[in-house]
Amino acid sequence: VQLVESGGGLVQPGGSLRLSCAASGFTFSIYNMRWYRQAPGKGRELVAHISSTGGTTNYADSVSGRFTIYRDNDKNTVYLQMNNLKPEDTAVYYCMVPSRGNWGQGTQVTVSS
Repeated sequence: VQLVESGGGLVQPGGSLRLSCAASGFTFSIYNMRWYRQAPGKGRELVAHISSTGGTTNYADSVSGRFTIYRDNDKNTVYLQMNNLKPEDTAVYYCMVPSRGNWGQGTQVTVSS
């Protein structure tokens, strides 16, 4: 099983980024997926959840209305579109498979002017 995140970087407040998580080694289309983040000195926080078909999504209150999780089961990839980014969104972002316990290596997002 492999989960590879990409798309992180440095962005100014109010900017946007799209994170990608490419999955391999398992039947991606039958598993729910999640994005977590971990800010410096803090524990991991659940950011967003998506069902296997993409029909159900859930968000942390802190990102609701700004972030969108979606997936492409043909490409075995889950995405996190992040808009109107704030400095408090600075963290390492991880994708994971909740029922399998698999984690990616993370991608750094830094929001700063």
